[in-house]
Amino acid sequence: MARVKRGLTNHRRHKKILKMAKGYRSVRGTNYRRALEAVMKSGQHAYKGRKLKKRDYRGLWIARINAAVRAHGMSYSVFINALSTKGIDLNRKVLADMAANNPEAFAKVVASVK
Repeated sequence: MARVKRGLTNHRRHKKILKMAKGYRSVRGTNYRRALEAVMKSGQHAYKGRKLKKRDYRGLWIARINAAVRAHGMSYSVFINALSTKGIDLNRKVLADMAANNPEAFAKVVASVK
């Protein structure tokens, strides 16, 4: 049986990793072993960042709602509690968008909760 040398397979794998490391500085963009480490670490950061992005956006929405509600003489926690007791099911993303882009509608929501 013939011996398999894996030259083509290794070359393709190295090319794939080096393509992913394009734009990295110095050895991390040219040397396969260092590029592999950098690409794996960047993948970990990207995975973590996708989770953190959700947390960051929620905080942003809460800050925007709080600022808009305080203009109507109410605090964020009181507003959210009143929404849930009244049975108004609007998520924070929608409320923040209303507060920023449609203040009249947001004012009606606040008035219905008061």
